[in-house]
Amino acid sequence: MLRKHFLCPIPFNIMKMKNLSSLIALVVILMTTGCKIGKSKGLPDDGQLHGVSPAGAYNLTKPIGMVYIPPGTFHMGPSDEDVNFAYTARNRQASINGFWMDATEITNNEYRQFTNWVRDSIAATMMQYGKDVDGRFSIDWKKAQTIKWGDKATVEKVNALMVSPDNRIFGKQEMDPAKLVYQSETFDLKEAAKKSNEGKPRSQFIRKIAVKVYPDTLVWIRDFSYSYNEPMTKRYYSHPAFGNYPVVGVNWSQATVFCEWRTHLLNANLERQHKATESDFRLPTETEWEYAARGGRSQSMFPWGNYYLRNKKGCLLANFKPGRGNYPEDGGFYTVRADAYWPNDFGLYCMAGNVAEWTSSLYYEGSYNFSHDMNPDIRYNAKDTDPPRMKRKVIRGGSWKDVGYFLQTSTRTYEYQDTAKSYIGFRCVIDLSPTITGGRR
Repeated sequence: MLRKHFLCPIPFNIMKMKNLSSLIALVVILMTTGCKIGKSKGLPDDGQLHGVSPAGAYNLTKPIGMVYIPPGTFHMGPSDEDVNFAYTARNRQASINGFWMDATEITNNEYRQFTNWVRDSIAATMMQYGKDVDGRFSIDWKKAQTIKWGDKATVEKVNALMVSPDNRIFGKQEMDPAKLVYQSETFDLKEAAKKSNEGKPRSQFIRKIAVKVYPDTLVWIRDFSYSYNEPMTKRYYSHPAFGNYPVVGVNWSQATVFCEWRTHLLNANLERQHKATESDFRLPTETEWEYAARGGRSQSMFPWGNYYLRNKKGCLLANFKPGRGNYPEDGGFYTVRADAYWPNDFGLYCMAGNVAEWTSSLYYEGSYNFSHDMNPDIRYNAKDTDPPRMKRKVIRGGSWKDVGYFLQTSTRTYEYQDTAKSYIGFRCVIDLSPTITGGRR
């Protein structure tokens, strides 16, 4: 009889009671008040252990545009001589858990879905397409999808999103990219997990920032002094011919909030179907990126193997700066389509060349010496007030304007997280449960 009543929930502070008589009194109270164990909905009433699922149905299919990277162990670091003798990357063994990764870099068309969503959400809020729920405005997306951006009446209602009259050319009303702002809200698990933060309220670990999401199209001019690149500034993000090219001009913070938005996009759909939600989309760690780029070739210099940048027919195997600067020799003067060239053995395109890619990892010269050998990672989300050294993020893969050395899978370099470039893009990863990852590629 007593055993049955001990199964009732007991507050944690009561469990710390040192007074035996108090504990006995508590048991008597539980017996007299009749704390009963009811059966959960859907379970047979047979007194046996059956288990309860934490959520509804789970049948998520293969994520569109992603490939599975199986778990494994590899040798991280230089596969050849460190020609710079910088020793910022030392050869070491690392083990990686399986994950899903975008087969290509995020394209202009894919990133435009994000910027259009931000635009529509701001407009829907201004036009009151929704209602207040618990002190926050909840958008009615069915109504938001009816917004006609070419309609003059609509433009007048969202005039605050347009450039001011003194900034217009020939009086044309255009969207002001600086006003497309995503309100990011994340929970800092790494801080919350620290022993020194135990017991602190959850609100102390919620990070809220506002991030301007529109790509910086001026990078094409800013990155190259005394060079004519104005056509790329005017057309690269806005012309449909470049729709399947990798998005550039996106800094690390913008790439991070894109992953956050993509997570909400997926989980909102799963919740509508009463299904289990998934883990977050995110940028790959530096170690995950290198492991994926190698494609199972642990000691190879490039994603396609050793030692050359051309195949046996003399064709270049990536989009980079061949020789002393014969940019168009590889088939593209600047960037090329995100699915150009042959994929590596994991099915990933352009893990060398085209655009370099952001990772989530902090760039620290000696990180290989102390990071764990299981999913190695070193992270730090720098604040605006932090020194520049703390804002360095690892970029990998080399780009269309880099020489062959930067195409090696082990070459690591960095850029500041608040800086955008015409040669840096990104791709996402996601950790999914074994029921979808097992054996599927």
